[in-house]
Amino acid sequence: MGKLVIPASKEVERTVREKPYDLVALGALVTRLDPGIVPFEYASQYDMHISGGEFNVAANLARAFGQKTAVVSAMVDYPVGKKVEAEVRRMGVDSFYSRFEHNGVHGPNIAQVWSDQGGGVRAPVVFYNRCNEAAALLKPGSINWDEIFGHGVRWFHSGGIFSALSATTPELVIEGMKAARAAGAIVSFDLNYREKLWTVNAPQGVNPVQQAQKVLGSIVEYVDVLVGNEEDLQMGLGLQGPKVEKHGKLDPTVFFGMQETVSKRFPNIKAVATTMREVHSTNRHDWSALLWIDGKGYQAPTCSLDVHDRVGGGDGFASGLIYGLLSGKAPEDALRIGWAHGAMLTTFPGDTTMASLEQVEAFAKGGSARIQR
Repeated sequence: MGKLVIPASKEVERTVREKPYDLVALGALVTRLDPGIVPFEYASQYDMHISGGEFNVAANLARAFGQKTAVVSAMVDYPVGKKVEAEVRRMGVDSFYSRFEHNGVHGPNIAQVWSDQGGGVRAPVVFYNRCNEAAALLKPGSINWDEIFGHGVRWFHSGGIFSALSATTPELVIEGMKAARAAGAIVSFDLNYREKLWTVNAPQGVNPVQQAQKVLGSIVEYVDVLVGNEEDLQMGLGLQGPKVEKHGKLDPTVFFGMQETVSKRFPNIKAVATTMREVHSTNRHDWSALLWIDGKGYQAPTCSLDVHDRVGGGDGFASGLIYGLLSGKAPEDALRIGWAHGAMLTTFPGDTTMASLEQVEAFAKGGSARIQR
C-alpha cells in the first residue's frame, strides 16, 4: 500500500464562497420512519429521520466538525422532497441534485427505510420501500462534476448501498471518483454490503453475491480509503480470510490478517478502517474500531455503550475518522476521533450527529459521562 497524502486546505487563500469542499458525498437520500421501541404492527406514530449513508457522513462533518461539505443525489419535486431538502440545508450541507418530477401516483420516489429500535433481547427490525426510487435512476452524465469541483475538493465519498440500487449507479460512482481524483481529492468508499439489496437487484439468473463482488471490485479500483469489516471484505469483495464466526467480535486478528490480501488485490488502497461491535443486547454494546494505514495497524479502546439508536453509528465513525485525517492528526488520534464520534452518535435519536467537537474530543481523550456544570 502507498502512503496516504492529505490534500492541503487552501481556505486562507480563498473567500468562504470559493473555499474548496472538504468533502463531497454521492449517494441516495432517504427517509427513515422510526416507531421507537414499539413494534411496527403496534405503532400509531413514527418519527421521520432524513438519512442516507453518504449524506450522514457529509452532515456529521458539517455539523459536528465544521467542515464544508456537499451531497450529490437525486431529488424529487414533491412534499417529501421538500422535507428532505430542508433537512439537508439545516445540517449545513450544500446540495447538487438531479431533479425528477413526481407523477402524483407512482413516483419517482424518495425511498423509505423502516427501522424500529428494538429493545433488550428484541433486535431492531429494518426493511425498505425503494420502489421506483429516484436515486436508482441516476447514471453517468446525470451530474455536472466540473461545477461541483470547480473550486476544489479534498475528499470524495460514496458507498455500497447506493451502488447496489441499479445497474447505472455503480457507473456514476466510478465517474464521480475519476473526476474527484482528477481534482486532487482522496477517494473513500464504505462497502456497506447489504444482502437484501444485492439479491433483489441482481440481474435474472446471476448469483447476487458474485454480482456484488464484480461491481464493488470494479469500484474499489479507484479507492484510497476503504471502510468495511471482515464480512464486507469477504462477501462484498470476495477476499479470502478466516471465517468470521470463529473469532470474537472484538478480535482484530481477522481484520488485520486480511490486509495483506487487500493490498495484493487492490494496491491503490492506502487505508482500511472498520468498527467492531459486540452486541450483548439491543441497548448494550461493546465498541471499538480499527485502522490500517500506510502499512501499520491501530486499534481504538473498547468501551461499553448504552445504545439509544444504533443506526448511523458506522457513518459517525467514518465521518470522525475522515475529519481526523483531513485535520492532519496522527493515525491513532484520527481513529480515536472516529471511534468517539461513532459511540456518541448511538446516544442520539436519528441517523446524524447532535454532538459537538468539544464533546467528541473530550471522550476521545478519555472523558466520562459525568455531569458538566
